[in-house]
Amino acid sequence: MSDAACVSVVIPAYNAAATIDETLRSVRSQTHRTLEILVIDDGSNDETADVVCGRAAQDSRIRLVRQENRGVAVARNRGIEEATADLVAFVDADDLWAPDKIEKQLAALRNEGPSVALVYTWWAQIDAASRMTERYCPTERGDVLEHLCFGNIVGHCSSALVTKTAALEVGGFDPSLRARRAQGCEDLQFYFRLAERHHFAIVPEYLTGYRHTSTNMSSDLLQMRRSYALVADEMRRKYPQLETTVALGTTDFTAWLLERAIDLRRLRLIPLLGAVLVSKNSRLAARILVGRSRRRLARLLDVLRARMHGSRSVPAEFPRFLIGDPDLDAS
Repeated sequence: MSDAACVSVVIPAYNAAATIDETLRSVRSQTHRTLEILVIDDGSNDETADVVCGRAAQDSRIRLVRQENRGVAVARNRGIEEATADLVAFVDADDLWAPDKIEKQLAALRNEGPSVALVYTWWAQIDAASRMTERYCPTERGDVLEHLCFGNIVGHCSSALVTKTAALEVGGFDPSLRARRAQGCEDLQFYFRLAERHHFAIVPEYLTGYRHTSTNMSSDLLQMRRSYALVADEMRRKYPQLETTVALGTTDFTAWLLERAIDLRRLRLIPLLGAVLVSKNSRLAARILVGRSRRRLARLLDVLRARMHGSRSVPAEFPRFLIGDPDLDAS
């Protein structure tokens, strides 16, 4: 694979006018310039298409593909089909990339050899203002099938660079989850099916920003729970010897849902998810609640200290996720 290898970037977008310009900026700013940027507008009824067309007029690498609203899995699959490159990278329309993300993933793919079909990165959780609020640094590489039976080590879709051949081998993303009112874990299922056939590699740097807000798909916690349960059922069915790992992963995912419910102040869901978690692992439930309370108190104290010193700025622990400045004359 040469340094000039083309990468098709697939951006599924639904009513993303408020965020897609910043996402496109982070993609257009990549140090690896040989990109095909495909925005799949999944039936938006806001100004998403207008924003994309405006940027496409400045950057010929951008192409808008419009379709009726059919869900994120169908949109990503459309992007895979439309891609002309042998490599595909996904980024959601509110997430961000550091400028050298693709360059470093390509280097990792070259170094790891033909057994690797997917390269992912460390990632930072970002808020609505693109400030980094949490950081995640997984280490799993090579044969990651059992790790994925415990949980989504890749984290989300915006981190992954995959060969188009491998993506087509597994049939892309499963649109039936949406039909079963269980959107949310299409990416985990996709990675699981890839890991059955191929190895993964990782770039151990914070190169992806994943936006957590009260309106993105992961905020529908009951839907996420249904989605994870369906994917976990597939894992159990295919690998009954990993039943314990899948069960532990389900408990861990329930713990994440409880944390998310606390963050989003979903007062009706907190006792429901708490009861489910306690029934599975009471010690883990207690540890999550105590740990979350301590982190929230520490952040509050940081804000109060800043205000006592006459500053209303965001504490230094919340820096903005850094993206580059695009070359508007890119071709």
